[in-house]
Amino acid sequence: MAEPGLVAERRPGALAAYRALLGAQARSQAAYRTSFVVDLVGNVGATVFDVVTVLVLFGVTRELGGFTLREALVIVGISAFGFATADLLVGNIERLPRYVRTGLLDAVLVRPLGALPQLLLMDLPLRKVSRAVFGLGVLVVAVTSAGLDWTAARLALVVVAPLAAIVFFGSVFVTTATVSFYWIDSGELANSVTYGGRDFTSYPITVYGGWFRAVFAYGIGFAFVSYHPALALLGRADPLGLPAWVGWASPGVALVAAAVAAAAWRVGVRHYRSTGS
Repeated sequence: MAEPGLVAERRPGALAAYRALLGAQARSQAAYRTSFVVDLVGNVGATVFDVVTVLVLFGVTRELGGFTLREALVIVGISAFGFATADLLVGNIERLPRYVRTGLLDAVLVRPLGALPQLLLMDLPLRKVSRAVFGLGVLVVAVTSAGLDWTAARLALVVVAPLAAIVFFGSVFVTTATVSFYWIDSGELANSVTYGGRDFTSYPITVYGGWFRAVFAYGIGFAFVSYHPALALLGRADPLGLPAWVGWASPGVALVAAAVAAAAWRVGVRHYRSTGS
């Protein structure tokens, strides 16, 4: 059985409905302009803190995991922009446990629109735009100051890799949120993967070791978010010995993550038996 709304959302009017949802959110959040501006400024803090942490570490060491500050900033730039943008577009899906508990998901499922797009647009946190803009700024500064040897392939990668990071982080948000269909109080577990993944990808994976690196870097795939694309952009061989082509694999890994997220969402919705079940 298809997810409720999947057939109906193909109708031409579905796009207009989604635009209406987005417009309503924008108007409601911008109604109190001073509060909205304060929220915009305040929300930059989380991404700023990630970057400042890296700068502080390099205040006491010249290299981190074999990488210089300029090289590490390329890694943190891709990660910061990718995560901040995914958090803006998809991050509010982490509220799914509340939607399940309160019955809001029931109301969403009976509408002739896709459930996931509705949930994302119903409470799109536009105040987080500032995080994404700051993350983009960090990425631009990082790649322009790293002394990269620009080629056509690297120019393409510097555009595609951050987009792949957005898709990957967004997929992680959705996949971990689907645990709520089976275990409502799963928020902390989901956060340990999503926000833990953000922290993991902000540093060269050479600073991690053993099973922890194996699980997060390659078991889940976080190594392909920023570390390997950064190696390809910098023209560096992988200190861990993987071949150079791995640095160009981030789009493919992101597509696999998106497919897993889509499958997990469909299975979760089919498993859902209404509030209180």
